Amino acid sequence: MAEALTPERILEATEEVLRRYGPAKATVVDVARALGVSHGTVYRHFRTKSALREAVTKRWLDRTTERLEELVAGEGPAEERLSDWLTGLFTAKRHKAGDDPELFATYTVLTGEHSEVVDQHITELESQLARIIEDGRDQGTFTGPATDADATARAVFQATARFHDPSYALEWSRPAVDSDFEAVRTLILRGLTA
Repeated sequence: MAEALTPERILEATEEVLRRYGPAKATVVDVARALGVSHGTVYRHFRTKSALREAVTKRWLDRTTERLEELVAGEGPAEERLSDWLTGLFTAKRHKAGDDPELFATYTVLTGEHSEVVDQHITELESQLARIIEDGRDQGTFTGPATDADATARAVFQATARFHDPSYALEWSRPAVDSDFEAVRTLILRGLTA
């Protein structure tokens, strides 16, 4: 008995097809062939090729957001959670680039095509940061000069862009990148607790 075709199965197959053929050559027909169904069946779940590519991009980005949400919702001092969150974001992005470079390159193309998905991802990440910063203010840990948690979160996100923006991916394997990250993370934490 064949496994039921679900959007999740289609997205898994799409990832494999994108990994194999790249974004320029991968087609819905290739995805359907990998699943053993007609391309019309795939279109019943995703109305267009663009919708399918957008969904697979969102799924890829959501993996990072979901992992980081665990740190946001966790117990403990906000300073530690912020440090762990920044480290977690850098680690996740570096693993995506290094562990599966073909798929990372593909997603770099797809995120360029679907900037609204990327914008939503960034908004979610900044929202997570703001929640940690608000917790730190409530705990009396973050007493720095900034009073707006959302503005502070955006600033922290922008200040750490070198360690999560895919345009910097080539730098993530350089020997000094870990010490550079540590210096920026320490500066941010000190600034928030000043």
